[in-house]
Amino acid sequence: MSTINPAPTPAAGLKIGLVSISDRASSGVYQDQGIPALQDWLAAALASPWQVETRLIADERALIEQTLVELTDQHHCDLVLTTGGTGPARRDVTPEATLAVATKEMPGFGEQMRQISLQFVPTAILSRQVAVIRETADHAALILNLPGQPKAIKETLEGLKDADGKQKVSGIFAAVPYCIDLIGGPYIETNEAVCKAFRPKSAIKPV
Repeated sequence: MSTINPAPTPAAGLKIGLVSISDRASSGVYQDQGIPALQDWLAAALASPWQVETRLIADERALIEQTLVELTDQHHCDLVLTTGGTGPARRDVTPEATLAVATKEMPGFGEQMRQISLQFVPTAILSRQVAVIRETADHAALILNLPGQPKAIKETLEGLKDADGKQKVSGIFAAVPYCIDLIGGPYIETNEAVCKAFRPKSAIKPV
């Protein structure tokens, strides 16, 4: 399924793939919460036009790999966010599938995600989220594994703020727009009240 967010200008900019990976949600045992949480956060955080392709799939490594390749190579998504399947259980194979389709690993994203989660639970060290770049001859995409719970998704992307709204721990999305710049994707602007994108001064476009 595919939806486009409301935007005052044509949505010719960022294309995002959202993949929720869950045996039970994909089989209808319960309703998926990952994709709605991601869509809500992106709608609040992004100030540039964007469009999205969504997939709800089971914890099957071959299927995850196939879905990531489809979204990046066929649909030309610039950014793919996955949720679920990153723990130590036997069925948790999202990181392995993500690494299998990668041309570059981006370990800093996974390190920061665990640092954020460690502010809340010591079991954050069990999370195995990875981030990678997938490159083809004419396209490149950033793929990020995110947690499965809506609260953890928001914290991971946005970071942690104190009671006065001052940033205590940076969320990973602050680095995403510049990463997309560097791999040849569209220029992304964010709502700074939600997430302030960081770029070197030389990479900031005038308003």
